[in-house]
Amino acid sequence: MIAGFTQVSEGGIQIHDRSVAAVPPHKRDIGMVFQNYALFPHRTVAGNVAFPLERRRIGKAERAKMVGDALAMVHMTDYAERTPSELSGGQQQRVALARALVYNPAVLLMDEPLGALDKKLRDWLQSEIKRIHLEVRSTFLYVTHDQEEALSLSDRIAVFNNGRIEQLGTPQELYESPSTLFVGTFVGDSTLVRGTGFTSVAGHSTGNAAGHRVAGRGTTPDSTAAVLIRPEKLALQSVGSALPTGHCGIPVTIRTATYLGNAWRYELRLPDGSTGMAKTDSEAPGAVPGSALTAVWDPANAVVLADDGGAGEFLT
Repeated sequence: MIAGFTQVSEGGIQIHDRSVAAVPPHKRDIGMVFQNYALFPHRTVAGNVAFPLERRRIGKAERAKMVGDALAMVHMTDYAERTPSELSGGQQQRVALARALVYNPAVLLMDEPLGALDKKLRDWLQSEIKRIHLEVRSTFLYVTHDQEEALSLSDRIAVFNNGRIEQLGTPQELYESPSTLFVGTFVGDSTLVRGTGFTSVAGHSTGNAAGHRVAGRGTTPDSTAAVLIRPEKLALQSVGSALPTGHCGIPVTIRTATYLGNAWRYELRLPDGSTGMAKTDSEAPGAVPGSALTAVWDPANAVVLADDGGAGEFLT
């Protein structure tokens, strides 16, 4: 709808306080980058980047300068006379980005532009996109289903649920203080401890799960709720060891242990049969799958949420 490919059925679209819902797509001052690059195979790199300027009847000399500046911005100057078939996937995506930015649009739309690339190249291009965004200072609207990508790239994230925004905020706000279980379970990994008998006092809630006290930040109108804890906020200790003052703990069984280099990642079996995740320092000895331990957390590092479940879509 923002690009004009679909008609608006409700509400409106404003860019710089200007309503564009009824404006033809080519007059909306919007750039677009697709997942499949959409480069013209018969044109050179420079020719592809020049195309939107030609459509706008920009003079030849000015056009050449603008193309040169755009290619320099994405580090593709040396490839100006090559065709798309002579480029790698990452290089083609950089050309597509240069083409979308060459006329300095008010808004740049990016529809999962890195989805077809391998992880190492994707990570590098994420850094490049952040650098370019700081240079051009335009609004970038980036669609992705990759949670890590959304967290690393964005200034603000909108999480969608059935076409409606469930929560809008900074990456840190959504990760550390999700407003619903839907958001919390989609933005990053987590362990959910479902409990009953929750009561709320001074912005914190406490309940019971399988006979164990469970607590976290937030209030809930229901006595049945879930405590959401991020993997890095869970510690593992031997059964029977005293809990740190004020902390909560539940018995778990280690299902799998994965060494990641900088951390150990554990899949946990919780008392109710559900699974969770903990991530601990790689310098600590790895726990053996099948072993029984206690998962421990500080309530200040957990969030109590109404138990609504779900998963969503990212728009950053």
